[in-house]
Amino acid sequence: MARLLLTRFAALVATLLAASLVVFVVLDVLPGDPALLILGTGARPDTLAALRHQMGLDLPAWWRYLLWIGGILHGDWGVSATYGVPVGDLIAARALVSLPLAVLAIVLSTLLAIPMGVAAAARRGRALDVSLMSAAQIGVAVPNFWLGLLLILLFSVQLAWLPAGGFAGWDKGIGAALGSLLLPALALALPQAAILARVTRSAVLETLGQDYVRTALAKGLTGMAALWRHAVPNALIPVVTIIGMQFSFLLAGTVIIENVFTLPGLGRLIFQAIAQRDLVVVQDLVVLLAGSVIVVNFAVDLAYLWLDPRLTRGEG
Repeated sequence: MARLLLTRFAALVATLLAASLVVFVVLDVLPGDPALLILGTGARPDTLAALRHQMGLDLPAWWRYLLWIGGILHGDWGVSATYGVPVGDLIAARALVSLPLAVLAIVLSTLLAIPMGVAAAARRGRALDVSLMSAAQIGVAVPNFWLGLLLILLFSVQLAWLPAGGFAGWDKGIGAALGSLLLPALALALPQAAILARVTRSAVLETLGQDYVRTALAKGLTGMAALWRHAVPNALIPVVTIIGMQFSFLLAGTVIIENVFTLPGLGRLIFQAIAQRDLVVVQDLVVLLAGSVIVVNFAVDLAYLWLDPRLTRGEG
């Protein structure tokens, strides 16, 4: 068990380093002068040289990479050229919006999808199954930004129940803050719930066809008891895989939704940094979001070991 965990952790570290190298090459080494992008083509040569020196662009590429990685490991993420504040402070402030948004969205998605998928599998081929899977198909096809606009029209404009955009702030109370996040979380969660419900249905149906389920039914266990005691727990591995992938997507892919709802999160920050050519912020944010995807996948691997102990013995 310890050897397996050590191997997975070593793979995690290697993948993080590889991702950071790719991000650095794409944003820092490829042709183009970041200082010239910031100041514009009309900048004076001495001003341009001073900014290039301030950004460390006059150093060798390999040394800039080591300085960048070393700074991140020591908590020094650099200083934003646009805002004039440490990038770490910007990220920490914006993460207080994006992280709760992603968590709320994945909780809503899971609470909606798993009961839908299990109910559809239990009533395979019947009216409930057809209705739920038809709704799921529509949910997969609907873009989340369009769904967000519809939610704003209904719950903000027509009913005036929830704010149409902006973030109240955690200092206004948990209720006000969560109220600001509820509509964008729903816009993110509903399409993901549709995907997860279909995966749950397929996984449960596959498990229901296994010999141990038929044996349990032959011994007198009721269909509902066999479903929840044997089929659903053993169908969780593909479901957990999708949940992990969805959380990574929700954490790293909220750019459009945060702009629709004008939320001051990481997605809106990276959009603004790209528009303002603040490459220090872009570079740090991209590697942070890529790292979050890798770490979540590592957590999913650990969940596999808990859900299926055979993997620790090399049987799965």
